[in-house]
Amino acid sequence: MTVERRRTRKDGAVTAFENVLPDLTAEGDSLDAIVAGLAPEAWARPTPAPGWTIAHQIAHLTAVFRMATLAAAKPDDFTALVARIGDDFDGAVRQALAEHLALAPADLLERWRDSRRVAGEALAAVPPGTTVPWLVSPLPPAILACAGMMELFAHGQDIADALGVRREPTARLEHLVAFAARTRDFGYQARGMTPPEEPFRFEITAPDGTLWTAGPAEATQRVLGPALDFCLLVTRRRHRADLAVRAEGKLADEWLGIAQAYRGPAGEGRRPGQFALAHR
Repeated sequence: MTVERRRTRKDGAVTAFENVLPDLTAEGDSLDAIVAGLAPEAWARPTPAPGWTIAHQIAHLTAVFRMATLAAAKPDDFTALVARIGDDFDGAVRQALAEHLALAPADLLERWRDSRRVAGEALAAVPPGTTVPWLVSPLPPAILACAGMMELFAHGQDIADALGVRREPTARLEHLVAFAARTRDFGYQARGMTPPEEPFRFEITAPDGTLWTAGPAEATQRVLGPALDFCLLVTRRRHRADLAVRAEGKLADEWLGIAQAYRGPAGEGRRPGQFALAHR
């Protein structure tokens, strides 16, 4: 298997997010290559997300990248937008989707490409040491870019599944692994549960065999497994029963059932056996 390589710390720890902006572009280009040649009627093909077609997935990504651009380039306008949305974030997403879904597939594709390009430029222009506003709290632009990587991976997987495409894992997954470790508590918060105080240790094997780690080495609650499987777990694109991710410790085992690297409702997830061997 051919994979991309990057500089990592000698101790194997998940690194800082210094490569995330070029990797965000590369991840978007990879998904672009899957959808660029689709016939117009293929954009109406259902994906595993109930009620969402391929067009819905690209429209959602377009909306996300446009919001990131606003947060990075016009933070006051973004803050005002969030205030107007209030608690009806789902309604705002539906409204944004409707705007993009009204476009012909070729026009939607071009709008998505433009949204990715502009968002990357806006995030790169944020001065070092500065945060940008986001839905709950301000974030460093690199962390917001990691959230974009998570969105691209998750919704890209839905599109790949709809088309029967197998995506090769790359070293870019490091950003999602680090982001998921950083946002460990999202799964608890989405279900009204109190996150445990005990720290977790993550030991995730990269596509090239490198070990990516996060959390204290002495932690007794541990999550281990291949990077692709781990990323499919935390984006809820595969059921834990179909993945080679394992836990050591009661709390870590519980987490495997609720893990998610995004805020808000968990969604239906995927059924056991639905894609048991699709990514192998």
